[in-house]
Amino acid sequence: MIKLIAIDLDGTLLNGKHAISNENKEAIKAAKERGVKVVLCTGRPLLGMISFLEELNLREAGDYGITYNGGLVQRTNTGEVLSKQTLTKTEIEEIFELSKLINVPCNFIDLENIYEPPYPKGRESLYPTVMTALPYVPISMEEVPEDIAINKAVFCYTQTDLDEAIKNIPTYFYKKFTIMKSRPILLELMPKSVDKGRGIAVLAHLLGFEASEVMALGDEANDAAMIEYAGIGVAMGNATVEIKSMAQYITKTNEEHGVAHAIQKFVLN
Repeated sequence: MIKLIAIDLDGTLLNGKHAISNENKEAIKAAKERGVKVVLCTGRPLLGMISFLEELNLREAGDYGITYNGGLVQRTNTGEVLSKQTLTKTEIEEIFELSKLINVPCNFIDLENIYEPPYPKGRESLYPTVMTALPYVPISMEEVPEDIAINKAVFCYTQTDLDEAIKNIPTYFYKKFTIMKSRPILLELMPKSVDKGRGIAVLAHLLGFEASEVMALGDEANDAAMIEYAGIGVAMGNATVEIKSMAQYITKTNEEHGVAHAIQKFVLN
């Protein structure tokens, strides 16, 4: 019996217009009415998905969200942090040096701000086209406080240039950090202990649920860990080949209300 449904946002719950279809809304509503925990699981900060939570009535007491790709587990009604994994100043200094090495712009994000250290000449970050929920704060690396707690770093640039730059990332960084693409133009870097699967596992443990009682739905590389963790891992019809290969079930696309289809099949029926 499924007790927790973890749902990615972009490319999964949201259609190409970044909207939630009525079919998906109704299925989520019906699942919640049956006592199933419905949890949005995203790389965004909590503020970046507030409108979707409100639209789905998922900001009540007892509702949870997994943000920063599993780096934070939070209560959605208060923002209370139940679990947190962050990057240190030393680690973001390493990541910044990497961004210079591969010639891509870098941003750091905490709970309140998106920081803009100096970008490579002529290579402005595209992150403002992706994330608008938090203010952007220009900063030099010398100004970064010693006790800063960064939730993630991002390299956001044109797909062709970013893909080429990724080829030049030394193996060392993959050993030290969790590095994954969440969009064609967006590479995310987080503490090694962070991924969506671990975030869901933390929440499931807090709620007393087993992995077999979890269904997870996603479409991109940053969803792989939760697809593997869940008792029922569901890939969207528009998911990458990698995600489809590891899923137990492939549902319809995000344009065809694939989330609703999976909820109907595995939860409501």
